[in-house]
Amino acid sequence: MKVLSLKLDNEIFNEAEEITHELHIARNRYINEAVRIYNLVQKKRLLKKQLAKESALTSKESMDILHEFERLLDEN
Repeated sequence: MKVLSLKLDNEIFNEAEEITHELHIARNRYINEAVRIYNLVQKKRLLKKQLAKESALTSKESMDILHEFERLLDEN
């Protein structure tokens, strides 16, 4: 485990305190779970961005190949 100093806005801290009290879990456990979930969301966003970038790169090549096939079919 790593030790982390964290500053939260008062409103966020108070909400977290209310929730952890209701759930009967430690603040540390709650924050760990929140960061884990946020990391998953961000990884999905990064993957989506990467896939869009790669799709754009291959799109032109795919269209060029399609036009070449169409040209070959038209010649026959």
